[in-house]
Amino acid sequence: MLSSNVFSDVICLIPQRISDQRGFFSESWNKRILEKEGIYTNFVQDNHSVSLKVGTLRGLHFQNPPHAQVKLVRCGRGRIFDVVVDIRKGSPTFGGWFGQELSFENGKQLFIPVGFMHGFVTLESNTEIVYKCSDYYSPDCDRVVRFDDPDLAIKWPMDTANAIFSEKDSRAPFFKEFDSPFVYKV
Repeated sequence: MLSSNVFSDVICLIPQRISDQRGFFSESWNKRILEKEGIYTNFVQDNHSVSLKVGTLRGLHFQNPPHAQVKLVRCGRGRIFDVVVDIRKGSPTFGGWFGQELSFENGKQLFIPVGFMHGFVTLESNTEIVYKCSDYYSPDCDRVVRFDDPDLAIKWPMDTANAIFSEKDSRAPFFKEFDSPFVYKV
């Protein structure tokens, strides 16, 4: 498994694919291999999301403690532009964002630690996103920040005025309106 740090503790993983005339086989998650990469987590929940149309935007989401989540995100079908935002107070990259295309074809995954918001936009119809979480979904801890916040200045690969998003995401507060519970640890 190849990996590289792409943004302050966020890691891009590319699991090996063994191909032949039938297609390929890949271990999308292997605890032993990830631990060799220095990634230790206990995932407890798998999520599977299907977005029917191009331009479906979900995020920016995270969960507050005590149910903050580490995520391992991959695209099972189609393509997404996946975004993480650092919300760890005191971090040298606080409020900064990183975006990466994840697709079925490229096989890339993003390991997103606690202290980052997460969101994505679909680049193809009928796109599936599959991700592991280190804690269970908790409605009381569920939080969202505006995906189109001018202070974050995320360069989405499309005009977000034409995005398809939920009512929850459209009513989300702006970045400057929330007090992050996460603190950067050296």
